[in-house]
Amino acid sequence: MVLKKLLGSTATRSLTVVSVLSEAKKAFSDGRRTRALLLLGVAVLAWKWMVVGLAAQGLLKLLRSGHSGSSPT
Repeated sequence: MVLKKLLGSTATRSLTVVSVLSEAKKAFSDGRRTRALLLLGVAVLAWKWMVVGLAAQGLLKLLRSGHSGSSPT
């Protein structure tokens, strides 16, 4: 019950939204406008459903880890 209360709190939801917005800003500055727009949509959804924001951030981490290796020459 305590975990459910923590995950549903306004502070936790706000932190998730801020984190997703930060990712959107980074994507926009990197020239990935489509990703940035999608993340803005996720930020809106994350306010109501925090799991959406957490899942999107996890997916981004997985995508980045796949592209961080050295490219074949």
